[in-house]
Amino acid sequence: MNRAQGKWIWMDGKWVAWEDAKIHILSHVVHYGTSVFEGIRCYDHPELGPSIFRLQDHIRRLYDSARIYRMEIKYPFEEMERTHCEAVVKNELGACYLRPVVYRGFDNLGVNPFGKPVEVAIAAFPWGKYLGPESLEKGVDVCVSSWRRTGPQTTPGMSKAGGHYMNGQLMKMEAVVNGYAEGIALDTQGFISEGSGENVFLVHKGILYTPATSSSILVGITRDSTLTLARELGIEVREQALPRDMLYLADEAFFSGTAVEITPIVSVDRIPVGSGARGPVTKAIQEAFFGVLDGRRPDRYGWLTPVKGTTAAQAAGAARATAVAAGSGASRSTREGE
Repeated sequence: MNRAQGKWIWMDGKWVAWEDAKIHILSHVVHYGTSVFEGIRCYDHPELGPSIFRLQDHIRRLYDSARIYRMEIKYPFEEMERTHCEAVVKNELGACYLRPVVYRGFDNLGVNPFGKPVEVAIAAFPWGKYLGPESLEKGVDVCVSSWRRTGPQTTPGMSKAGGHYMNGQLMKMEAVVNGYAEGIALDTQGFISEGSGENVFLVHKGILYTPATSSSILVGITRDSTLTLARELGIEVREQALPRDMLYLADEAFFSGTAVEITPIVSVDRIPVGSGARGPVTKAIQEAFFGVLDGRRPDRYGWLTPVKGTTAAQAAGAARATAVAAGSGASRSTREGE
């Protein structure tokens, strides 16, 4: 992450200066990883102005993640929507990244989380392309990690919890020290799972594949958007268990996620993917995806929430009405990820 920062962070109902947004060193989250969070992007739309991508879906997933870990968020859904929009405005930002986090604070030490205060913060700040400014066109080189994703009987993969990302950090560090941009993990059965913070897609003989939820993946918002846009483009999609071999036989591959957006994968373990460059299916999905975000395509699915001139709830209602009027049958996932 770059060092760009915002001016204000919302912490439990109060706006706190960036440099004063602090927690106690003995907070439960520091010692035991008890947090859930989201990564959300706001885009500069030529007509709507700064607009947050799939805000309601992100917040819904935040509540779902907290529910799994028995963390009760004390703020109503509508207030969380409104505060995300206010965070963009108060920090005087256009395109930016938002990071809401729910965490257990300080009471006393001990693994037992019950009785620890559940606190909430929302930050907004500039953040560029996650894997580099040229990655969207030129793609990235990746490796298969020696670290496996945890199994469904160990930690709940459908919760976007901070502690889960210790596994992702091991994958990321291993990849970086070996000269790769990112690593791809296999699940406990040896099937393809995901990157350290991204979902994986493969194209083989014109069909778009992505690992099923049974492969210990976080079911991502951008993943869901990709599947929706691919079907709209007439591309056959399949969600299923995928053997490691498919990474080497694929004609195209790409990551999806809030941070990486749609980023081509051009080699795996130094074996070129297809021609070793971004392929036509990846490019078509990229153009459809960014077309919604930059106004070249209509927002038929109600994915954008403008941050100015209306409340988040009003914007969400207008977006849904637009989607219904367009006959889009808008799809909104309740289990979304980066």
